[in-house]
Amino acid sequence: MTNVLRKYVSPGWLLVAPFLALVVLLYLGPILNILWLSVTEPQPGLQNFEKLVTSDTIARIIWTTVRICVVTTAFSVMLGYCIAYAMVHAHQKQQHLMLTLLLVSFWISILVRTFSWLMLLGRNGLVNNGLEAIGVIAEPIAFMRNELGVLIGMVHYMVPYAVLPMLVNMQTLDTRVMSASRNLGASGQQTFFRIYLPMTKPGVVAAALLVFILSLGFYVTPAVLGGGKVLMVAEYISVQLLVTLKWGTAAMLASLMLFGVLAMLYLMSKFMKLSTVFGGSTS
Repeated sequence: MTNVLRKYVSPGWLLVAPFLALVVLLYLGPILNILWLSVTEPQPGLQNFEKLVTSDTIARIIWTTVRICVVTTAFSVMLGYCIAYAMVHAHQKQQHLMLTLLLVSFWISILVRTFSWLMLLGRNGLVNNGLEAIGVIAEPIAFMRNELGVLIGMVHYMVPYAVLPMLVNMQTLDTRVMSASRNLGASGQQTFFRIYLPMTKPGVVAAALLVFILSLGFYVTPAVLGGGKVLMVAEYISVQLLVTLKWGTAAMLASLMLFGVLAMLYLMSKFMKLSTVFGGSTS
């Protein structure tokens, strides 16, 4: 039996098999349990999924979530593209500095960043006080407890995630193509829009999908900066679990998010290898 296993299964897989089994048990098990709860709580059937078309509250929350995620993705990708472009074309020493700053932003807790924005954009925060001091505004601007505050916090958190896939993509481009375009008489603007931008399309698509997927599960930032007035799916799931105890509805929404993420990953794999998003080989 042992010889048969060695013939058909690599020894490396045998070494990691216990850990793979543990991963399946700890990750796949709860996911399957959520799917099961979505069609069995409070009674077997599809009544939880029927709420997607019968409940105005759930429809509004899903629309709010999708709208905020789309806007967050658009701004994060635009800002991330500029940062990635600057990093690729900067001097090597400056590249290291910019990459270090980018990595530092990953190490700062989302809770710390969110409360920092709360201090900066509050009615008596630095931004409002500064604008009032120079006479730009007469009364404080309501940055918090609305979608504007949530978007500012989410875009700030998501920009580094948008930078990485595009940075990886830009670093793999053949710069001789751009040089050839310039030598053939194209201006810098023409070379960028007709050559460079299309060649970075896979990185842009990967960044957009990555940011959108991560934005779907945002909880802390909408809860703190939205002040309860901007309810997204993740926070609504928490309410269903902890307050109203409607586990079936929470499991249905969690399943919906899971299927949405899987669909996004499938689309993402059509444009580029998923490993390249995290700095893996493109070959």
